[in-house]
Amino acid sequence: MIATAKIAPKKIISKFYELEARNAAGNNILFNQFIGKTVLIVNTATRCGLSSQFKQLEKLYFAHQTEGLVILGFPCNQFMSQEPETNEKMEASCYLKYGVTFPMMSKIKVNGPNAHPIFKYLKDELPELLGSRIKWNFTKFLITNEGIPYRRYGPYTQPKALEKDIKRLLLRKNKN
Repeated sequence: MIATAKIAPKKIISKFYELEARNAAGNNILFNQFIGKTVLIVNTATRCGLSSQFKQLEKLYFAHQTEGLVILGFPCNQFMSQEPETNEKMEASCYLKYGVTFPMMSKIKVNGPNAHPIFKYLKDELPELLGSRIKWNFTKFLITNEGIPYRRYGPYTQPKALEKDIKRLLLRKNKN
């Protein structure tokens, strides 16, 4: 009888961790640095009527950052040109007007053929009932600490309404 070696199952790495984006300063951010973190991705616009959500997002970030929550803001100018500022002015405005300390990324497109790969991926993984398009600013995507897209929230869903799901994912992370 020939002994065979047991091979440990290969851990599958989520496609989320293969993605990357540039921050507002133009530095490349590799998403594999978020392994083990719960991530909230939001398309933003400083001149949008929903921009008051920045303050709620910052409260979530402040409350849960040490537990492993990462929030990434992705400014987009595709909806009625509500993010016309340069990356530098947009980032400064988010900090000065709303107190944002979570990372803001470089402006991107979220729809169409030039949509950023992160939004192509998230829309494919979590399509809406009537299609996968991003309908407006402040669409939110919650990602588990394993890089799995968990839930999509519409623009009018207030960030404080996500806290229950965020806590559930953070608790699940801490049990592993």
